[in-house]
Amino acid sequence: MTTTSSTEIRGIERRTIDPVPASERHGRPFNQFTLWFGANMQVTAVVDGALAVVFGAHAIWAIVGLLIGNLAGGAVMALHSAQGPRLGLPQMISSRAQFGVLGAGIPLILVIIMYLGFAATGTVLSGQAINAILHVSAPAIGIVIFGALTFVVAAFGYRWIHALGRIATVLGILGFLYLTIKIFVDEGAHTLLGNPHFDIVSFLLAISLGAGWQLTYGPYVADYSRYLPADTPERKTFGATFAGSVIGSMWSMSLGALIASVPNSTFLDSQVGFIGTLAGPAAIALIIYLVIVIGKLTVNTLNAYGGSMTILTTATAFLKRDRVSPAVRMICVFCFLAVSVIIALVASADFLSNFKNFVLLLLMVFTPWSAINLVDYYLVSKERVDIPALYDRHGRYGSWNATALISYAVGVLAQIPFLAQSLYTGPITKALGGADISWLVGLLLTAAVYYPWAKRTSSPPDRLIPFDRPTTTDTAEEAAAPDLQG
Repeated sequence: MTTTSSTEIRGIERRTIDPVPASERHGRPFNQFTLWFGANMQVTAVVDGALAVVFGAHAIWAIVGLLIGNLAGGAVMALHSAQGPRLGLPQMISSRAQFGVLGAGIPLILVIIMYLGFAATGTVLSGQAINAILHVSAPAIGIVIFGALTFVVAAFGYRWIHALGRIATVLGILGFLYLTIKIFVDEGAHTLLGNPHFDIVSFLLAISLGAGWQLTYGPYVADYSRYLPADTPERKTFGATFAGSVIGSMWSMSLGALIASVPNSTFLDSQVGFIGTLAGPAAIALIIYLVIVIGKLTVNTLNAYGGSMTILTTATAFLKRDRVSPAVRMICVFCFLAVSVIIALVASADFLSNFKNFVLLLLMVFTPWSAINLVDYYLVSKERVDIPALYDRHGRYGSWNATALISYAVGVLAQIPFLAQSLYTGPITKALGGADISWLVGLLLTAAVYYPWAKRTSSPPDRLIPFDRPTTTDTAEEAAAPDLQG
């Protein structure tokens, strides 16, 4: 019995932080399109698009700004995805090549916080939809049910997640097409798009919201492309991921900008409730609520799965482990979701304002990480990675890499004068009238600091060095069996 067939029979993914061997590689780049399209056809993306209008932009300029941000951030995110088939690794394991085996734990801790935040905020909205379906009023009921559904899919792993993405794609197209047509029929194009006015501050905010949405996928996007065959062309992985994520998010965000432009709307009071009212008759509203739940379930599963991978990546660096069992991964998923549900239960007030600040704050800590990871992989190491050394703190990459860690700190600190947060507004941002361009500063400055320094100090291998021993965890006979596809 091959490892692949054994995994399929059990229905539970076997791989965690260890490399995916050639015998288990499968799928097509188009699967990346459906996963990321489905993951973005969801209500939190609608809220993200609405924020640009809520905080001052006209719908037309909000959509243009969101498009610019999504294109820029989507390109960065898709470059991370293209690493998956070649390395066969979860995204954050590969960042050990830049930060060191232990040093990678510093951005990893922030990644875990990000996943918890998105999982919790998404659970609040999904709980509202489930409550509407069940006709109950207690918020805890919908939140707990949604957390349980997320656990089921995330626990089974990679194949189930991609299958859910395909379902979310079909339902998302049907549901969002109906809502898009309905809002134009009900309100009219002139009401939604008439009398455009341009404001540079809110326009830059829209760009930041779009870019931040895409950039925060970076730390886990390769988790969902790592099973593709190693010879999958990078341009196909990049293109499928980029198209799926940008098209899906722009449709959702554009709908959000339109919804927020409805005069005297109640969207700020109840995001899910307003969408249900927009849908019309109770039977159709019920279907739309189901679409909301499936879309949020897709992305929340990504958060739970990616969160568990990140926790395991951090812990195993200190425990000197290069693999863990599926049971341990499932326990991590459960604990992660339990915490996110608790956060959702106690932190649902002022959701829109908190979410805006949360997204923009995440940009400050993740754009420098993306810059370092991509510059090193594509320009310094040129896709040559010593995979066994990623699990050995005494190997090529060591425990801590000062070049990456200092560059990362510079990239984070340099953004502070450019921040536009409710608790702090930087002096340069005040001079710009409140426009937040911190994410762009963090991305470009970090790359400019890291690249010349890493070119002088790094010693990448001459070629990609694959994992040098069997990666199955079944029987000794299976471990000794020849790799017929390798």
